[in-house]
Amino acid sequence: MQCEIPWRGHPASYLWSMPSLFRFAALLLLTTASSLVWSQTDSTDAPMVVQLTGVVVEGDSLGPVPFATVYRSRDQRGTITDEYGFFAIPARVGDTIVFSAIGLNSGRLIVPDLTGQEMPDRMSVVQPLGRDTVMMDEARIYPWPSRERFKQEFLALRLEADARERARRNLEFDPMALYDRMADMGSSPQENFRVLQARQAEMAGYQGGVMPVSLLNPAAWGQFINALRNGDYRKR
Repeated sequence: MQCEIPWRGHPASYLWSMPSLFRFAALLLLTTASSLVWSQTDSTDAPMVVQLTGVVVEGDSLGPVPFATVYRSRDQRGTITDEYGFFAIPARVGDTIVFSAIGLNSGRLIVPDLTGQEMPDRMSVVQPLGRDTVMMDEARIYPWPSRERFKQEFLALRLEADARERARRNLEFDPMALYDRMADMGSSPQENFRVLQARQAEMAGYQGGVMPVSLLNPAAWGQFINALRNGDYRKR
């Protein structure tokens, strides 16, 4: 008795001769297998992602460059350094990293292939940036258009004999206005510091004891009465 093998020939003819349920399961299995093969091929061809970290420094002093711009030239996306010059940015193998800062020359770094090293997905760099020196032409500033005009204006100034004479004239101009300004002026930092030192010295003298109460002090009462007579507590 001769038995015919149905799967000889093209696989599609055998798949079509199967029942509908088994046909659907076989199609699903083939689709999943092809997707897995495609994903493995695509992941193998994709470049490796490297975590790039480092610090940006000045080329002459090796001091950190804070808030410098660090970005990928491929998509113009990146980050900035912190106040100590440190940065962290993900990049692919072969990407060009651009470093720039105001007053410094730009720098570029191509991410190398780290396959075979201990940590192929991490890389630390120290990127120096040189100063951008700009040579400018000499500029001469003249306050007056000519020497004759300068001589004429200088002789018309009518300067006082000395600074003391100008100060005396200003004081005699309006002494009440100067007094009002002096009264409204607060204490200087030196005066506040001296008052604080005197207060601390007084408290240190009574350390471990009780400070006297001026309520029964005749001298304090005399000062208070004189202040009332002089009008020191009146509202301005």
